[in-house]
Amino acid sequence: MSSGKSNLVVIMADQLRWDALGEHTPHINALKAESVVFERAYCASPLCVPARGSFFTGKYPNVTGSLINPWTEQEKQHGMVCPEHTNLYELLEHEWDSWHTGKQHLFTEPKLEHSEDSRTHWLQLEQRYEAFMKESGKKKPGGPAFQGLVPELAYGKITRKRKYSIPTVARFDEALDYFYDGFILNDSLEAIRQRDRSKPFALNAMFLAPHPPLHIPEPWFSLIGDAKLPDNVGVWGVNQSPLQLYNLTGMLGSSYTREEWQRIWNVYMGLVALLDHCVGKLIAELKSEGLYDDTLIMFCSDHGEMLGSHKLWQKMCMYEESVKTPLMMKFPSGFEPAVRSVSAPVSSVDVLPTLCESLGLTMPEGVSGESLMPLIRGEKAAPEREQVFIQFDGNGARSNFQRCVIEGSDKLIVDIFKDEMFIELYDLAEDPQEMNNLAFREEEHGSRIERMLASLREHMQATNDLLTLPANGYRQFLNDYGPFQDK
Repeated sequence: MSSGKSNLVVIMADQLRWDALGEHTPHINALKAESVVFERAYCASPLCVPARGSFFTGKYPNVTGSLINPWTEQEKQHGMVCPEHTNLYELLEHEWDSWHTGKQHLFTEPKLEHSEDSRTHWLQLEQRYEAFMKESGKKKPGGPAFQGLVPELAYGKITRKRKYSIPTVARFDEALDYFYDGFILNDSLEAIRQRDRSKPFALNAMFLAPHPPLHIPEPWFSLIGDAKLPDNVGVWGVNQSPLQLYNLTGMLGSSYTREEWQRIWNVYMGLVALLDHCVGKLIAELKSEGLYDDTLIMFCSDHGEMLGSHKLWQKMCMYEESVKTPLMMKFPSGFEPAVRSVSAPVSSVDVLPTLCESLGLTMPEGVSGESLMPLIRGEKAAPEREQVFIQFDGNGARSNFQRCVIEGSDKLIVDIFKDEMFIELYDLAEDPQEMNNLAFREEEHGSRIERMLASLREHMQATNDLLTLPANGYRQFLNDYGPFQDK
């Protein structure tokens, strides 16, 4: 490596619950032991495309323009990161030998991987994996049995039917090499071996696990038979938002019993163990190639997974299981962090500014986040800002809206569907599983709610949110839902 710059390896899981790491993840645990761990890291949006748009630009979804998964041509305008926003690949590829492997859900127009100007080596999962399986005479995991039909509000006025993943579990009869993450692992190992050794190395390895389908190979399918379920799995919280029943989360998740969730959890945790196996192989290759000590390694996830908590499935909501994510950084041997654990809330929009400061990259203009390096060096105990903001604008269309602000241990959620608005307030210190909504206790918490709503409005206005919250929203909520609250 001629420039003296550190290598960078970003390992991103997809739909990984922050609390899934532990007994079945020895390789990630070993990395964690050598890392600075952010105990309260949050995604900017609990959905793949906008989450990655924010992660790779350091800007909130309202700023990037990427709000939803743009599966249809009509919705594309709300799914793409606008061209004026610089991303991590563009920052790296001039001095680093930059590689991408796995899922490519940083959506831009034109597509990054098709750009003639891109110097990144794109070994993305899409198209290449399907061609590989076809050439091998194999069927890829998943299929109709792993999808369910749900209504989706499109354009704010019509309902269309769409199919999305459901928690069907089954054994995939092929070897790991033919599974999504085996393919991604092999591409990642190839990137390490084929790198330009005259430059510092950069790899963004975007694994699919533990995202559905839960159709996974042995030995991981049968590996875990006693996954411990949190108390809130299969349980609806006190005064939980009923609008979640209009969202995919509740439509698909509310019909499963706690006993059914047990089997689903076992396979999901097996998929987490499969991911850990892949991480172990990747790190072993970095060590074998003499890269590990000189590499900044980040392990993270784009968002979480409800997996039956609150009787919900997938992500797309503001509960901790959906929006809180693993985030850890192992620094090169030449840098000694002053702290090993950061308890202050941080956002995925802080990742890019942190990498810019650590790697000596030019900071793009207008980033929403702030560098976490002062926390890592022990110069500060918390970020400059006092709040973390999260937004959700619908899955394949702008439809079910949620806005969230976290301040210390207080968490305010605004859930919107059509003309309805439901408010939730949780004390995460006293109620970490968010099973007791405090929003109806106006005398105790009304002033706090109004203050947090004001902060949310200010943030939404500053980021040019397409939504507005009514000034009398809290009063309207109490009037509308007060008679129907859980006692």
